[in-house]
This record gives sequence, C-alpha cells and structure tokens, in this order.
Amino acid sequence: MSIGQDEFVSAAKDLIDQLVTTQREAIGAAAALVADCVLADGVVQAFGTGHSQGLVMEIAGRAGGLIPTNKLSLRDVVTYGGDPADSLGPHTEREPAIAHRVYELASPRETDLFVIASNSGGNGSIVEMASLVKERGHGLIAFTSLAHATAVESRHPSGKHLHELADVVIDNCGPMGDTLLPMPGGGQVCAISSITSAFAAQMMLADACARLIAAGHTPPVYLSANIPGGDEHNKSLEEHYSGRIRRDP
Repeated sequence: MSIGQDEFVSAAKDLIDQLVTTQREAIGAAAALVADCVLADGVVQAFGTGHSQGLVMEIAGRAGGLIPTNKLSLRDVVTYGGDPADSLGPHTEREPAIAHRVYELASPRETDLFVIASNSGGNGSIVEMASLVKERGHGLIAFTSLAHATAVESRHPSGKHLHELADVVIDNCGPMGDTLLPMPGGGQVCAISSITSAFAAQMMLADACARLIAAGHTPPVYLSANIPGGDEHNKSLEEHYSGRIRRDP
C-alpha cells in the first residue's frame, strides 16, 4: 500500500463521513447538555491528557467558542496548586489521585458540565476524574475512541473506562492505535482522533448555539482577539465568569 497525502485524505474523509453518519444523535444530546449548562449559568469544564488536550483547547477559550468554558490540565497542580514541576512525570496521566487535585483547583459549581477527552479512555487520571465528576453530580460528556477503548484494559483500579461513566459518549471513530496508514515493513502513521474529535466538538457547538438562540438567549462566544474590538468584546463577557474560568497568558 502506498502512503501519501492522497491516501491520508481518502482515509480521513471516510472516518469523518462515518462520524457524521453515526454520531449525530450523541452530538445532539451533548449539545443539549451544553446549552442547559449555559442557561443555568454553568461553566463547561474540559479535561484531557496527552494529545487529548488538543480537544480541550478546541472547546475552551478559542475564537468562535463559548466563553463559559474552562481548560483543566494535569499541569494545574503546578500552575495553580504550587506543586513542584518535577512532580509531573511521563506517566502521571496513569495516576488516579491527581484527578482530585485538578478538580479541587477548578472549584466547579454544581451547575458546571464536564467534557472529558481520552482516546483509550482507560488511564487512571481520566477514569478517576470521570468517577469524581459523577459522584459530585455533574453532567459528563465523553469524547473517546470506542474501537480503542473496548480493545484494551483500563489502568484504573475499578477496571472501568471513560465511556462507561459518561452521560453522553461521542465516538471519534478513530481506529485502535489512532493511526490510519500502514507502512511497509510494519508500523502505522497519521493520527486521526484530534481531527475527528475537533470536528465533532464544532458540530456540538453549532447545535448548542442553535438551542440557546431558540431559547431566546444570545450565545456568549469569543471573537478573535486579532480583530478590532475583539479584546473589548471578550473581556466584557468574561467578567461575568470572573474567578471561574482561567485563560493562558
């Protein structure tokens, strides 16, 4: 099999088509939770580790996205919690206990909604965060690869995966291992989950905004900070959520 941009585009299009065909109902259900969260004056708390942080950045704090969103990261224990930087290692995402510290530092309200992204859905911090979120009564949307998650064992002591704990599960339709194109002699190349997850997140946002408009509510969304008036617009809307949302410098 040859490898090149044409092969990647073809395989990626097939998965996006699969996503659009199979995930519309789940995305619509997730959008309803997002809209209800905004209407209840809640914040969408987004969490992921590794490359799933890309999906978190797609949801929280970007132009065209909702303002009541907050980006959670394992690094929060250093940035906001004062822990030493060397407390984070390459396998920290596998440790359940750190999820409690990240949650506490976010200080979420009861009306807040959580979005957790994980391709495998089985690392300790991911499953522990999902468990904690449900114990505290929050709604939970999961972005994951069901093909991957159902093929591997969880690293969490409970043996559970993210998709088993969520109220709504959005399958990013990525394959086991995330990559699309096999290489001669073994191995594969070209990851896809970041692309399909971002696509699904924007579908969710479009539906959520449509629901807010139908309810007579103007969606609180960011303008690009790089257009005239963008900073002023964003700052005026952020003030309502002061102390509840954090933005990188």
